[in-house]
Amino acid sequence: MSKRTIIPIQLAEKSYPSQQTHLESLPPLSLYIHFPWCEKKCPYCDFNSHAINDQGTGFDEQSYLDALCHDLEQSLPLIWGRRVHSIFIGGGTPSLLSPEGLDRLLADVRARIGMDSDIEITLEANPGSVEATKFAAYAKSGITRISLGIQSFNPRHLKDLGRVHSAAEAVAAIGVAKQFFKRVNLDVMYGLPHQSLDEAIADLQTALSFDTDHVSLYHLTLEPNTLFAKFPPPIPDEDLSAQMQESLLQLLENAGLHRYEISAYAKPQSECFHNINYWSFGDYLGIGAGAHGKISFPDKIIRTVKERHPQTYMQSVFGNRHGLIEERVVAQDELAFEFMLGALRLKNGAPMSMFEQRTGLQQMNIQSDLDLAVEKGLLEKDLMNLKATPLGFLFLSDLQELFLPVVSEL
Repeated sequence: MSKRTIIPIQLAEKSYPSQQTHLESLPPLSLYIHFPWCEKKCPYCDFNSHAINDQGTGFDEQSYLDALCHDLEQSLPLIWGRRVHSIFIGGGTPSLLSPEGLDRLLADVRARIGMDSDIEITLEANPGSVEATKFAAYAKSGITRISLGIQSFNPRHLKDLGRVHSAAEAVAAIGVAKQFFKRVNLDVMYGLPHQSLDEAIADLQTALSFDTDHVSLYHLTLEPNTLFAKFPPPIPDEDLSAQMQESLLQLLENAGLHRYEISAYAKPQSECFHNINYWSFGDYLGIGAGAHGKISFPDKIIRTVKERHPQTYMQSVFGNRHGLIEERVVAQDELAFEFMLGALRLKNGAPMSMFEQRTGLQQMNIQSDLDLAVEKGLLEKDLMNLKATPLGFLFLSDLQELFLPVVSEL
């Protein structure tokens, strides 16, 4: 839903140790691989994706795989001696990769980094790019989890969203995915242009009829720098959106899918490990055009960003910057906010011990913020577990902002 605003807050004074991070242990490590091409750019999408036939994007599978391999090799010093617990191949539309290309990609990764024996490897796919033979090959190469960008089963809404697949292709893709993968996620959106409450319910009921173990449910938002932001479509108002959300959450609960993150619902033991690691301030190495990364060291935490445009990335990754446009150490006074930005999205929150382990801070460093959040009814009183109240979950942005570093006025 659109961001709600509660009573303006007065940020509390904060007390931080000297600007030296000290981590006694490192969090789990994941690998994110970005594939930046799609068949068509959707008007609501603000991800780093480029239509495959647009001039200047230059899709060449082997050249991009070469760049990814070199990117990974150049990044290895950041993660020496560490094993990867999950891999997420996102986009864009990674299912545009040929079976041979995907097999090469995973072989290149296996040859360079250690992996857990039960590693979760997720591939995002759009229904229009799904073929049974391709999915069979993906499974053989090691993909363990598929995330399908369904969004809607309504032909009119698919057209409004600029999707290239039909409702029939969506149904067929789910059938193929369930044939080859035990773990299947369906992305579903609501609050769509001209969408009624009954239509939103019908979409989710159709998705649930396939009995997959995971559903991601998103409210359509008009993100900056998208076609929808420039030419806003008529979307449901806040009251109707709230009705949709309430009805859809009840449907998910009745189907046995519990809400473990603000937009993620799963059967027991079917949560996406990669997403949980991301939201709980775990580490992730990001390779590919526009990929972000977050890596911890005993004395610092760094964030990285790669060149966004595919051609610029492929040229830069072999140069002095190795595809990087940003590499920065997270400042001491930013760590609490960065942790809360993800952890408070989790329905069960995160233990205070995890906050201390993964930021190097102590509870006393944010005690004034915690007290204020509890006072406003946004955070549970048991501070051994940092968990949003139902009100805090509803006004999540307001809760997270309490942990922003104070900016001095000159």
